[in-house]
Amino acid sequence: MQRRAMLTTAPIATAALAAPAVAQSLPALRWRMTSAFPRNLDLTYGAGEFFCRAVSEITEGRFTITQFPAGEIVGAFQAMDAVQQGSVEAAYSGGLFYVGKDPAFALSAAVPFMMNPRQQHAWMWQGGGSAMLNEFFKRFNVHAVPCGQTGNQWGGWFRREIRTADDLRGLKMRVAGVAGNVMQRVGVVPQQIPPGDIYPALERGVIDAVEYIGPYDDEKLGLNRVARYYYYPGWGEGGTVFHAFFNLDHWNALPRAYKAAIEVASQAATLNMMAAYDARNPEAIMRLVANGTQLRGFSTELVDTLYRSAQEFYAETSAQNAAFKEILDSQVAFRDRNFQYHQVADFQFDAMMLRLRRR
Repeated sequence: MQRRAMLTTAPIATAALAAPAVAQSLPALRWRMTSAFPRNLDLTYGAGEFFCRAVSEITEGRFTITQFPAGEIVGAFQAMDAVQQGSVEAAYSGGLFYVGKDPAFALSAAVPFMMNPRQQHAWMWQGGGSAMLNEFFKRFNVHAVPCGQTGNQWGGWFRREIRTADDLRGLKMRVAGVAGNVMQRVGVVPQQIPPGDIYPALERGVIDAVEYIGPYDDEKLGLNRVARYYYYPGWGEGGTVFHAFFNLDHWNALPRAYKAAIEVASQAATLNMMAAYDARNPEAIMRLVANGTQLRGFSTELVDTLYRSAQEFYAETSAQNAAFKEILDSQVAFRDRNFQYHQVADFQFDAMMLRLRRR
């Protein structure tokens, strides 16, 4: 029970975030934030709650943001439209849900065979990534701050075993973002389905397979009750960053102190969310296996096929979309430099610990 209460009771680290008392001259603001997630997904929806609570505490209650679950104000995939139009001041969502507007949105969250969470965070906060993304977001009348991280995701749930690319042909699969474009090239029929509607779609046979996040959320959605085979690795989302999206006019009008509160609160929410997943996913996967879930690894042949499909998609999209090309090129260069370092540092440390634990 203590672990389950992590997001609702975890301290905002007020001492670490301490700042001088907010000047009484600052305005009292009450904003609404629509979420792409239902309330029962306590880590994704809960990260938005953590963020809102932190903003209120940092500003001593003068700036409050109230989050609403998907469907209460607008549907999950209409969150961005509501922010663009100013119907609400903010939304908590993932950019990969809006590839229909522009595939470059996915680069703010996750795209296949790209960066892991540490690389994403380094690129966004230290490599100029957030500034680059916000230049793109201006076209849609929004400003965004990274606000959540799932960690590496899993490959998905399937009713039958998947051995080669031929086994994917004709499958109707819920898969978000650019991963759907990549899988379409190998014969999958991708479906964009909001998180709250995934289980009934799989149960009724509207879809044959699902990729969502990972063991904790997937178990909470009950996907293991409908599909038996759970595949890894999560080639499509090496780590998914969620964002707090703000109407650009409302963002620009904010006092600097409130912008700073948002930026600090979003970093705290990101760290807390990833820590929660890292704590809960190992327990969830053990429960799933104990209850009959069959773990499977995608074959090397299949991963190679998907990788080639991804590179083809990137090349074709970059030739037609300058913003996509600019952001992707920046991420690829950052990722490749980063991997060279971590091959010596983190990867070798992990390999050493694995060897020692096997003794």
